[in-house]
Amino acid sequence: MTSRRIVSNEKTLLEKDDSNDRTPTASETSNITPAVPAAVIMKLLGFTAAMVGGPIGMYFLTLNTVFRGNSTWAGATAAFTANLVLIAYVIVAMKEDQSDQIAAGESAKKNR
Repeated sequence: MTSRRIVSNEKTLLEKDDSNDRTPTASETSNITPAVPAAVIMKLLGFTAAMVGGPIGMYFLTLNTVFRGNSTWAGATAAFTANLVLIAYVIVAMKEDQSDQIAAGESAKKNR
């Protein structure tokens, strides 16, 4: 089997990538804002903690105090708690999406 030789006037794949890099000039500023706002990240972290800690905490809280050692009912309570957290997250996400649409509509009316 033979291999293809690279002709000296051809550029390799790495050389082609290097020539496409463009550095901003002194008059241009680079956009360093995060893609996702910090409030969204904090909200996601809060719901993540609630999804982990809520059901586990509810299981151990109700296992011996409410259901007197019946792990089936305590597990069902933990599953119910996980569903409540999930429903709360969906509701908050829908309200956030609606507020974004309302804000976009108001800014469109101001620009007319």
